[in-house]
Amino acid sequence: CPLLLAPIGGVLFSLEEVSYYFPHKVLWRAFFSALVAMLVLTYMNPYFTGKLVMFYANYTGSWHIFELIPFILLGIIGGFYGAIFIKGNLWWSKKRKTTRLGRHAIAEVVAIVAVTSLVGFINPFTRPLASHTIARLFRQCEPEDASDPLCTYKLAEDENQQDPGKLFGKWTDALWKTVWELALAAVFKGAITIFTFGIKVPAGLFIPTMFVGACFGRIFGILVQQLAYAHRTSSFFEPMCEQTAGCVIPGLYAMVGAAAALGGVTKMTISLVVIMFELTGGLSYIVPLMVAIMASKWVADAFVKDGIYDGHIHLNGYPFMDSKREFEHTTLALDVMRLRRNDSPLQTIPASGFTICDIENLLKETHFMGFPVVLSKNSQLLAGFVYRRELITTLVKAKRAQPDVSPDSPVYFAISPPRFTDPGEPTPVSLRVCLNKNPFFVTDSTPMETVVEIFRKLGLRQLLVTHNGRLLGIITKKDVLKHMAKLDNLDPESILFH
Repeated sequence: CPLLLAPIGGVLFSLEEVSYYFPHKVLWRAFFSALVAMLVLTYMNPYFTGKLVMFYANYTGSWHIFELIPFILLGIIGGFYGAIFIKGNLWWSKKRKTTRLGRHAIAEVVAIVAVTSLVGFINPFTRPLASHTIARLFRQCEPEDASDPLCTYKLAEDENQQDPGKLFGKWTDALWKTVWELALAAVFKGAITIFTFGIKVPAGLFIPTMFVGACFGRIFGILVQQLAYAHRTSSFFEPMCEQTAGCVIPGLYAMVGAAAALGGVTKMTISLVVIMFELTGGLSYIVPLMVAIMASKWVADAFVKDGIYDGHIHLNGYPFMDSKREFEHTTLALDVMRLRRNDSPLQTIPASGFTICDIENLLKETHFMGFPVVLSKNSQLLAGFVYRRELITTLVKAKRAQPDVSPDSPVYFAISPPRFTDPGEPTPVSLRVCLNKNPFFVTDSTPMETVVEIFRKLGLRQLLVTHNGRLLGIITKKDVLKHMAKLDNLDPESILFH
C-alpha cells in the first residue's frame, strides 16, 4: 500500500486477505518492494511536510474507558454499512456481467463521472478531494479553528469567553448544518461507491470507504461531545472533562469510524489495525481501533459470508482457495478426481515406448500443463510427473546435443537408454532430467478435507490419485473448487471460471 503510505500494513494485507499460499520468499519480496516504494516516497516528499503519515493524528487528550461503548456502536454501524455495501456492489457487478450493461463500459464511466461531479459539487465536504476531507475530519479542533464549521461552538454564559474552551461548547446552528452536510456526504459517497467499485477505471475502495466512516464517526463524536458538555458538572463526566479542550475528541471518532467502515467492507482485522496506525501515527489509539474493527467484522459476518474482495473473486470465477473457509464434508478423493465414467482418457506418457514423434504429437494435440508418467500403459504404475514447459525445453536440448536424433528415436524417462544400438536403428534419447520422480499424490480413500488442506498449504495446481501404486486419476484446483461449490448447492458451471 505505498499509495496509502502503509508499507507494513500492505504486506499484512496481502498475507491476510488476498493470498492463501504465501511462502517465505514471497513475504520477503513483498517487504522489500514496500521498502523501496517508501524510500522513493521519502525522497519525493509528496506532502511537502517531511512526513509520510497521510492523516497525521496529534490529539492533546486521550480516550476514556467509557468511550468504548460509542466505539463499539461505531463498529456496529460500520458492520451494517459493510453488509449493505457488499450486497449492493456484488448485485450491480453481477448485473454488469450478465446484461447488456457490460457492453457499454465507457458510457457507464461517463455517467458515473457526471453524477459524481454534479452532485458532489453541491456539498462542501464532497467538493474537495476525499483524502483532504478525511484529513480535515480526523483533525482536533484548535482555538484558531473557530471559523471552521466543524469547530463552531458557543460557550455558556457562565464560562470565560477568552478561554480556549470554545473547543468544547454548546451546539450552534452552524454545527447543526455541518452535521447534516456530513450525513448527506456519507450517504452520497457510500451510494456512488457501490457503482464505482468494479467499473473499467481504477476507482479504488479504501479512500471512499474511509470517507463514509469518517463522516459518520465525526457526527457520532459531536453527539457524544455534546452529551458530555451538557452533563459536564455531573459526577461521571466532571473528573474526566476538567481539560479546557474537553474530554471527547470528535476527530478520534472519525478515525475509529473510518476503520469500522473498512472492517465491515473488507472483513480485515490485523492488517487493517496496522494500516490505520501507519496512516495516522496514532499508537495510543490502537485499542479503540481494534474494538471497532472486531465489532464491525462480527456484525458484517452475521449478514454476509464473504468480504468484498472474496465476493469479487467468486463472482469472476478465479480459482482461489479461501483459507478462511472450513471444509466440513465427508467426501473422498475418489469422488472428485478425474478420471470418471464420462471423462476422456487421462493423457499419460509411458516411461519407455514413446518416440520423439509421439511426444511432439501429444504436445500439439493437448494443452495440459503436465503429464503423469507411468511404467507402462498396461500396468499404470506411477513413475513420476513431467511438466509441459520442462518437457519442451529438455526435448530441444536433447536434439541439439544429439544431431542424429530422428522422429522415430525412442525416449526414456525412468530408465537409462541402451548404451549401444544396432546399426540402422534410431538413436535413443533420455529425458530423465525433466521427470519429477516424487510428485504429490494421494490415495483414492483420502478424505477431501485433507486434499483441500494440501492444496492450500502447498499451493498445488494438481494432485495425482493412486490405488496400490496404480494411477487412477488426477485432481486439479478447479476440480476442488467446483466440488465445494456443488456441496454448497451452487451450480459450478455457471459460477466458476467464466
